[in-house]
Amino acid sequence: MRRLLLLRHAKSSWNRPDLDDSERPLNARGQRAAPLMGRYISGHGLLPDMVLCSTAVRARQTLELVTAEWETADGEEIKVVMRSSLYLASVAELLAMVRRTDDDVESLMLIGHNPGLATFAGLASGRGDSASLRAMAMKFPTAALAVIDFDVDRWNTVAHGDGLLRSFTRPKDLR
Repeated sequence: MRRLLLLRHAKSSWNRPDLDDSERPLNARGQRAAPLMGRYISGHGLLPDMVLCSTAVRARQTLELVTAEWETADGEEIKVVMRSSLYLASVAELLAMVRRTDDDVESLMLIGHNPGLATFAGLASGRGDSASLRAMAMKFPTAALAVIDFDVDRWNTVAHGDGLLRSFTRPKDLR
């Protein structure tokens, strides 16, 4: 089995119109939501083996705040790879990234952006709790997390519709 965690970056600020979109930082709401999601991930045993994170400022800040809340066993290290290609990646690009993952990684997290992340999550999840599938299809808000399991031994065999949506959690669900 392979587990894919899809985390949308936390809420970003629009206070600096002079900044390039990829340079926008988190706003106060995002700075509160990211640690909340980090505690949820750690507390529910969802720590990934590897994280692929967009290089956009808001994604990197989300990563820092989320991982600061993770409690790992002594000596355990979670590999983090920054990928500029995750910034506004298409569904095809996201699937290609997942399929290129080394098979020694059982649990992979992507930290990225909409619309690609939401569309990818919906296409990957062929089944799961109907309420969670519906909620995810309606809106994949900032700092939301989709946990999708694939009954495969190799990442390169992951296909759309083969995933089981285990959970879909939004920051507002945890307050």
